[in-house]
Amino acid sequence: MTSQLKTLFLLALLTGIILLLGQALGGRGGLVIALVLALVMNFVSYWWSDKIVLSMYRAQELSPTDGPWLHSMVEELARNAGIPKPRICLIPQDAPNAFATGRNPDNAVVAVTQGIMQVLSPEELRGVLAHEIAHIANRDILIQSVAAVLGAAIMSIAHMLQWGAIFGMGRRDDEEGGGGALGAIALAIIAPMAAMLIQMAISRSREYLADETGARISGRPLDLASALGRLDAASRQIPLHGNPVAENLFIVNPFTGADVANLFSTHPPIPERIARLRELSRQRGS
Repeated sequence: MTSQLKTLFLLALLTGIILLLGQALGGRGGLVIALVLALVMNFVSYWWSDKIVLSMYRAQELSPTDGPWLHSMVEELARNAGIPKPRICLIPQDAPNAFATGRNPDNAVVAVTQGIMQVLSPEELRGVLAHEIAHIANRDILIQSVAAVLGAAIMSIAHMLQWGAIFGMGRRDDEEGGGGALGAIALAIIAPMAAMLIQMAISRSREYLADETGARISGRPLDLASALGRLDAASRQIPLHGNPVAENLFIVNPFTGADVANLFSTHPPIPERIARLRELSRQRGS
């Protein structure tokens, strides 16, 4: 099975979770409503997932006059990757991080936080931007953005189901397809965890590939390796404020913490990513 088919299969699983939640919330009627919602969410996320994700973090487009050096850097890397120059957005947060989103390379956006430009050197920032442009060149951005939007929908429906079960709305007889309040609460807890596992399966392999492609685009694997180490350390000190369902988009996990949620991190271990980049540098003789 190709990577694209695997990803489509995983996205179909996310849609299936929405249908299960709808059935648990309202029986057959809820299933029909969830089916309509899933179709609408897939359509909306295909065309507008970038705008939805950018609005989650209040990202604003950065004009060439406001950041000429940043635009110049992105333009050079996009040219190396053979794609159109993406738009650049600034996230008004001190937590250092970055992500790419958009429907395709012609409609792509690279978003960086204010903090990343204060933490990283220009060389390290160039490595990060190369990683994000690699996501665009590898056509990861639509899949990861859609997964983030569907994940947000699953979280919202799960919360509705949980409260509905508590107040008796989740009780349905066998004919209606419900499993009672306890079953509804259990599903409301399990469904978001399943959604995170699916997002993890989509994201992890794509991060390794973006690291490798980004290193090729920039020509300096060790700059990206150094940036990953700095960003990982900083993310543990400066939390990012936003919706955790979109964590799969960022170059490092912006919600790192010492709790069980890290078991479901959408990102590969930073030490492993750094080791791979160092090995790539050694092979290149750089």
